[in-house]
Amino acid sequence: MDIALFDFELPERLIAQHPLSDRDQSRLFVYDRTNGTAEHRRFHDIVEYLAPGDVLVRNDTKVVPARLFGHKPDTGAHVEILILKPLEDGVYECLVGNAKTVKPGTRIVFGPELAATCVQTFEEGIRWLKFSYQGVFMEILERIGHMPLPPYIHERLLDADRYQTVYARMLGSAAGPTAGFHFTPTLIEKIKTKGVTIVDVTLHIGLATFRPVKVKDTAEHKMHHEEYEIGETEAAILNQAKAEGRRIIAVGTTSTRALEANFGKYGRFQATKEATDIFIYPGVPFQAIDAIVTNFHLPKSTLIMMISAFVGLDTIKRLYHEAIALEYRFFSFGDAMFIYGK
Repeated sequence: MDIALFDFELPERLIAQHPLSDRDQSRLFVYDRTNGTAEHRRFHDIVEYLAPGDVLVRNDTKVVPARLFGHKPDTGAHVEILILKPLEDGVYECLVGNAKTVKPGTRIVFGPELAATCVQTFEEGIRWLKFSYQGVFMEILERIGHMPLPPYIHERLLDADRYQTVYARMLGSAAGPTAGFHFTPTLIEKIKTKGVTIVDVTLHIGLATFRPVKVKDTAEHKMHHEEYEIGETEAAILNQAKAEGRRIIAVGTTSTRALEANFGKYGRFQATKEATDIFIYPGVPFQAIDAIVTNFHLPKSTLIMMISAFVGLDTIKRLYHEAIALEYRFFSFGDAMFIYGK
């Protein structure tokens, strides 16, 4: 498909620069695929659209403060990197700014306790860096690293925890699972009280989720691999729900990606820890989920392609046009959608 089909004009004022003070006070655009009706609520009202027996699936990944600022000791040139994922023996896949200046053998110093040497180069600014440090790597990142906020957020984030979900548990993500930002502990308890089962899966968000599509034809876009994990207990709950015809509701595109990759590969939900490069766009069928909680996504991104596949390209264009007219807040710190029905 032509990438231009997924483009739309968005006033810059609608790009949310900061989270709301209360997570669950975000607006909620509710769309019923069955009858084509839309409602406009607050996020805490999502409880009204959930039913006993539903299974709500969250991504419990935790964002690593993986944005680092360093310099090349031989020239003094500044280098910014984003750590994407670990490989082996202290080597990490990283996205490097001004990557042409970072070649095999290039040394980067981030501070007295952390440095790295480039060991291999790839296209699109990807570099494999071998880190040297004293102490525990993740503890060092907690001290000197920065939250990897998207480039369209220009305001300083005063509370780093607001770029995490309240249920974040498994450290390893290079970006936040933003649809989950709207949940609060109180709202989660209300959902459980209603008889909804909550299941956690893990997908560590990397380059595949937030990398822009640069090709004209979506068929030529290559997704990068992301690691995901589904446990034995969680797989059993999901399989039972599927067998009994109960709804499986994904919180976010990353949960959706893990579930659809898993069910599509095994024909059922299978406990596993593996990588996926699944690319969901219009024409790719959904087999795992029945409904989705999601934010409003960037033009021409793989995320809006996934949502277009779920609800229809013409429909999502119409809904986004309505959301813009009603001045919903877009992207990571913006408002949410709940899409359900057949």
